[in-house]
Amino acid sequence: MSTGFSLFIVFWMFVLVGLFAIGGYFMFRKFLKSMPKQDGKSDLDWQEHYIEQTRSMWTEETLAFLDELVEPVPQLFRDVARRTIAAKIGQLALEEKATSITVDLIVKGYILATPKRDHKWLIAHLKEKQINFQPYEKYLKA
Repeated sequence: MSTGFSLFIVFWMFVLVGLFAIGGYFMFRKFLKSMPKQDGKSDLDWQEHYIEQTRSMWTEETLAFLDELVEPVPQLFRDVARRTIAAKIGQLALEEKATSITVDLIVKGYILATPKRDHKWLIAHLKEKQINFQPYEKYLKA
């Protein structure tokens, strides 16, 4: 075997180990979300519950706004992000006993369901849509 081919094999071995590690990490996260908590339901079960309970509260406009907010997420992860954010919005709607999903609930749910690094983009998007984000400052800082 030539030295170049041997180096290629070693390089490829490291690439495969790295890809397996990344895939295992995401599979393990999904596994942890599917584990039942003390109440007997997993995080995924609660997400499904909140989505089903609030499905009739969504309008075309609010669904379109949610789609706008998850647009920067890579296509591969967009459906998971949409479900996670929709579940948090549903939870807030049920806690507040809302009759319909509003932009206010969507913004609050988005802030609570996403990491802080996404909040900068949210503020820019709200400014672009001419929505006042001052009422959500306490959620952004929490």
